[in-house]
Amino acid sequence: MNARGRIAVTGATGRVGRHVVDLLEERGNDVVGIARSLGVDVVSGEGLADALAGVETVIDTATGASPEQEPATEFFTASARNFQQLGEQAGVQRIVVVSIIGADRFSGGYLAAKRVQEQALLAGPVPALILRAAQFHEFVPQLVDWGGHNGVSYVPEMRTQLVAARTVAEALADLATTTDSAPAAGTAHIPEIAGPREESLVEIAKLVAARRGDPVRIEGATNPTDPDGHLYANGALLPGPHASLAGPSFEEWLEREPR
Repeated sequence: MNARGRIAVTGATGRVGRHVVDLLEERGNDVVGIARSLGVDVVSGEGLADALAGVETVIDTATGASPEQEPATEFFTASARNFQQLGEQAGVQRIVVVSIIGADRFSGGYLAAKRVQEQALLAGPVPALILRAAQFHEFVPQLVDWGGHNGVSYVPEMRTQLVAARTVAEALADLATTTDSAPAAGTAHIPEIAGPREESLVEIAKLVAARRGDPVRIEGATNPTDPDGHLYANGALLPGPHASLAGPSFEEWLEREPR
């Protein structure tokens, strides 16, 4: 059964959120976009109560400005608290949030911050449904740029099963509009979504450089001071056996992207 109630999308102008908004509007849903650029701050709560008025479901794709653990944790803790408190007051029936595969396996960094967000949302009065996704295809070109130094780009030694942001958006939209997908408050059934096959991030980064015609040399890197560092190469970010796997593959996605 599909629901066509009013749906709020946080991070509505972001990498995943903009696709969620487009998909929901194409399906005939009444969508409320929530983003700082739209005058709503999920951390301070400014404008959030008004934005949630009449909303049945919140799809949370918002992220903070920093990937570092402490500021990310502060962002997710504050936003989860506001969604639960103001959402309950507004009569929100459920919250659907995108997280990351492996968030429960890491003790530090951004993934640990995402786990705190999951726990905060699951502990609140409004039923929450978590969707853990693999790393996005769109993530790889950024890593190539961020890791560049003197003609070499250092990218993490990582096993992953990359997935397109729009594919994740489709799964979020499906969860939000299927009335039997809402769990009881406090439950922790956490589905996963990933791309069609396992990839080496280093090899995928080489494809990006080649398509760009960029002579940068791609090299794998590890951080020996990171207590979770071994998890990236050991498959901690790979989906479990019951995950939904969906294309396009990275190569298919890359061919569609403008050069």
